[in-house]
Amino acid sequence: MIGGSGLYEMEGLHDVETIEMTTPWGKPSDNLVKGTLNDTELIFLPRHGKGHKITPTEINYRSNIYAMKMLDVDWIISVSAVGSMKNEIAPGHIVIPSQFIDHTKKRESTFFGNGVVAHVSMAEPVCSQLSQVLFNASIDSGATVHNGGTYICIEGPQFSTKAESELYRSWNVDVIGMTNMPEAKLARESEICYSTLALSTDYDCWHEEHDDVTVEDIIETLIKNVDMAKKIIKNVVSIIPEKKKCDCSTALSNAIITGADEIKNSDNEKIKLLIERYI
Repeated sequence: MIGGSGLYEMEGLHDVETIEMTTPWGKPSDNLVKGTLNDTELIFLPRHGKGHKITPTEINYRSNIYAMKMLDVDWIISVSAVGSMKNEIAPGHIVIPSQFIDHTKKRESTFFGNGVVAHVSMAEPVCSQLSQVLFNASIDSGATVHNGGTYICIEGPQFSTKAESELYRSWNVDVIGMTNMPEAKLARESEICYSTLALSTDYDCWHEEHDDVTVEDIIETLIKNVDMAKKIIKNVVSIIPEKKKCDCSTALSNAIITGADEIKNSDNEKIKLLIERYI
């Protein structure tokens, strides 16, 4: 579980262990917390660090995801605050996006390069199996939830201009945020199932009947949303299936273009954990 704005810790964990890690890509956003929730082992990481010290651009996404891989994580639920781009998605609602538009500009979005090339498929950027389980848990938790839709990820940390907001709405996006890209891409390259629990906090700045978004508005709604998110997480860990019915765990099987001999001769230590079973 990766916690976004307002979600910096997870109550109810038993047998808690704090793990300080360093990956080939540097340090994650914070120490990872390992524990048991409803008889399920859970790894928790606050993406902005405790105290919210890291901007969306400054997040070391590669280290965060690689740390999850090093700890043998099978499923990643990404909890994220978002703005609504549609009237029917009111502040306080939950969205389980099925698509992303990556509109970021400054972020490293792949583990590959430096002699090893891979092109994973992102046609379906989230795990459909995990998304369905997350949707079911949201319903059981009493949330108003929208299943599917497109999340546009912008660079930030500034909010959109009205012109930008209207442009994105013309693209028929459902929510807007700053953190799920390149998370989803890196999770796919790591062959980890990934899905987003998007918490709607505001109407961005496009809605004529609502004031332009402010941090105060977001925080007020976040407090309510985070409580619901924690309830959903507690429900979802009990119903995550033991067996996968998706292709996430074999995403690299036909994606690595570089020949095995070339890989062996390259400096691939940083990605050895990802590719070792294919070479």
